[in-house]
Amino acid sequence: MSGMILAQGTDIEIGHHITWTVFGLTFNVDTIAATVVAGGIVLGLGFWVRKRITAKKPTGIQLVFETVTTAVQNQVQSTMGIQTAPFVVPLAIALFLFLLIANWLAIIPTGHNPEYLPPPASDVNLAYALALLVIVWMHVTGVRKKGFRSYYHHLTQPHWVLFPINLVEEIARPITLSLRLFGNIFSGVIMVSLIALFPAFILWAPNVVWKLFDLFIGLIQAFIFALLTILYFGSVAPSEGEAH
Repeated sequence: MSGMILAQGTDIEIGHHITWTVFGLTFNVDTIAATVVAGGIVLGLGFWVRKRITAKKPTGIQLVFETVTTAVQNQVQSTMGIQTAPFVVPLAIALFLFLLIANWLAIIPTGHNPEYLPPPASDVNLAYALALLVIVWMHVTGVRKKGFRSYYHHLTQPHWVLFPINLVEEIARPITLSLRLFGNIFSGVIMVSLIALFPAFILWAPNVVWKLFDLFIGLIQAFIFALLTILYFGSVAPSEGEAH
């Protein structure tokens, strides 16, 4: 996806990437690099906390991990019960931390256009990939928990006449989940490009304000994606009574 904004006689290219073409396939290298960096940071922090975890004098990073874990566990417990689908807890935690760090990469300026490490979610390809991961896993879980016929029976509820509408709604889930994330992060990239048009002597003020707001938006979008992941799995997993 690409576009161009014309302002004050200057062309600003939006949505362009650093690309490599290998065997006829085009890869957005900046998105891949930012994804690897964000994933590496999450893994590094996880291994670091595991090595230094303590109950006597926990570090700040350990407290952050414990806070996130507790919040996710409470949400999963209230939605479906942890015993029903225990894997949802580490999945939601991983998605939240990955998206949080990935979104916050926007505050690191590289001085290159396009940026070497843009927020990966500003590339719709990553947003689609994450959404498909969640939705496909959700369907697999639903079939395993309830059986193929029992799970997809909801498409004919409350009446079989509504099957086409229910089917469209089901197909739209990964699209809406991905575009919600992509749209909010991509809009931040556009705003940074527009702010760059300000005169140099006042550029720092709107830039600082927007960077702070961008951090908040990145946090909210990571939280929403993780929360929707939990809710989607909660809609297909049986209750704890049914599981027993």
